[in-house]
Amino acid sequence: MDAIVMAGGFGQRLGMGEKPCVEILGKPLISYVIDNLRSSKNIDKVFVAVSPVTPKTEIMIHERYNGEVQVIRTFGGNYVRDMIYAVETSNTTGPVMIIMSDLPLINPEIIDSVIEKYMEEGKPALSVYVPINVCKGAGSRPETVFNKDGKLIVPTGVNILDSSQIRKEQEDFNLILDNPRLAVNVNTVKDLQRCKDLLQCLN
Repeated sequence: MDAIVMAGGFGQRLGMGEKPCVEILGKPLISYVIDNLRSSKNIDKVFVAVSPVTPKTEIMIHERYNGEVQVIRTFGGNYVRDMIYAVETSNTTGPVMIIMSDLPLINPEIIDSVIEKYMEEGKPALSVYVPINVCKGAGSRPETVFNKDGKLIVPTGVNILDSSQIRKEQEDFNLILDNPRLAVNVNTVKDLQRCKDLLQCLN
């Protein structure tokens, strides 16, 4: 399965320039995601979808990965439209993982377990969530919360879709994981510091 990292947002709330290029412990934020995808046993190619507001991200990817990670230029301004364009431009076939660029705590084990669950369920799409209490325990304040059978869950920004049906609504399996590594993404300076602290503890 291929993966597309969505990196078209500037990250205005963070206020540090292009969010994918912001460094944590000397490494660009997006590189944590890319490197863990490339270390996954179930991921083949990795693509990065940039936009007109993330030109430095495009340059950094070219310099850091020497063509081993392909950049796709989207139009920006509409996440779903850009995602569809990226999937179609990548020429990927079968299922494709769509993942946000600001999940520095994700690791190959999580990625592989999500893919294995997708294969097991057999539905066209899969979305990954964490319970809201996991977010609170990790010190993050989620912006989007859903009610699933009376349980409050938060989308993590990790999804798998059938690329052949990318323009259609797809039957979706909700995978709920009690994993704090998926509960922290970087939207604010406080989030950035929290990720630094957690990465130092984990390393």
